[in-house]
Amino acid sequence: MRYTTFGRRSGLRVSEYALGTGNFGTVWASGTDAGGARAIFDRFAEAGGTFLDTAGMYQAGESEAILGDLLAVDRDHFVVSTKYAANDTAQPHVSLTGSGRKNLVASVEASLKRLRTDYLDLLWVHFPDGVTPIDEIVRGMDDLVRSGKVHHVALSNFPAWQVSAAATLADLRGWAPIAGIQTEYSLIERTAERELLPMAEGLGLAVNLWSPLSGGLLTGKYRTGGEGRVTDPVRFVTPESTNQRTAVIDTVLAVAEETGANAAQVSMAWLRERGERSSATLIPIVGPRTLAQLDDYLGALEVTLTDEQYTRLDKVSAVELGAPHGINATIRERLLGGDASRFIGPVTPVV
Repeated sequence: MRYTTFGRRSGLRVSEYALGTGNFGTVWASGTDAGGARAIFDRFAEAGGTFLDTAGMYQAGESEAILGDLLAVDRDHFVVSTKYAANDTAQPHVSLTGSGRKNLVASVEASLKRLRTDYLDLLWVHFPDGVTPIDEIVRGMDDLVRSGKVHHVALSNFPAWQVSAAATLADLRGWAPIAGIQTEYSLIERTAERELLPMAEGLGLAVNLWSPLSGGLLTGKYRTGGEGRVTDPVRFVTPESTNQRTAVIDTVLAVAEETGANAAQVSMAWLRERGERSSATLIPIVGPRTLAQLDDYLGALEVTLTDEQYTRLDKVSAVELGAPHGINATIRERLLGGDASRFIGPVTPVV
């Protein structure tokens, strides 16, 4: 397991994988009990993992409670991140949901209690609620940083324009900086390349990547069986519903046969290589329900793709960037007379 700082806006050291703990608990239709969670946690820690991702809403708070028990022995060794915005109980209350200050403070206090700690290394706003002003969110998180209850703050599932506005506002007013974003990203879902990833590169934000195997679709297992995420109404469904998705899975399986790795490991190896070729810090969130699934994720750290294999996967999964990126690329090409080699490299914004 390698380590990196959480983007260029913080000195927070994290492992190259974050362990997602949404499967810690049994309140939802799927998950693992406390014993299974301990086995996964211990294996992740033995492999050098330090970055933990949870949320108040996961398993209606049970995920945080189980994680709190596991952290009791050596809390400071781990980087603990949690999220707020959704209600953390099985019976939502209208005044304790959303991104506003009231729910922010109440959620953090509840998370600290369940996690059995007096501080959070990283606090995420889980998603925008569509009504709370961005300055209320950013100022509220700054207050928690100044209180010592939170060390770093970040935004999950926010569009690029809102993240940019929040980051700029925090910088101008001297509030705690936005350190990172969280978004879905995988060989199946690469639309973050249109705005979110370039923004993160430009602003120096870390990027946590959820669903790196697209809900299990990239393992290829749903081609041979009907059980699991595809038929479970509680979980996000990612069907093999387009010709491109079929082509992506075909290519992943072909590369897996060439390398001797399995499809999940090939998909994660591409993601790791993608991060190495980016100026942004890309950190996948792996959310195993079993030790076997975790071992697959860890095994991917030993898989090396050839340039040809990486390129083949990259091309088959590429998305159209759309406006204005397409026309801008065409214009740049014309301005350079087809000779982009005259430029040494891309300009990296100074943050």
